[in-house]
Amino acid sequence: MPDHWHALVAFRDISRMEKTVKDWKRYTAKQAGIVWQDGFFDHRLRSRQSTEEKWRYIRLNPVRRGLALTPDDWPYVWTPKETAR
Repeated sequence: MPDHWHALVAFRDISRMEKTVKDWKRYTAKQAGIVWQDGFFDHRLRSRQSTEEKWRYIRLNPVRRGLALTPDDWPYVWTPKETAR
């Protein structure tokens, strides 16, 4: 999205989340000239259903804004491959 960013990100140590987001915003602001709003909103995903609902919301956002016809038309998506744990 041109004016905000959504991501599903997991943190082992929740106290690192704020620093990581601040560092990422500082880096992208410097590299791409983005002016971010202060702070961020986080949501704890407690179930697979909740995670899937948020993922669908994120994927449909560019469609709702008229920036893509389908979620697959939006090129700015990275989905990790399943990895062994």
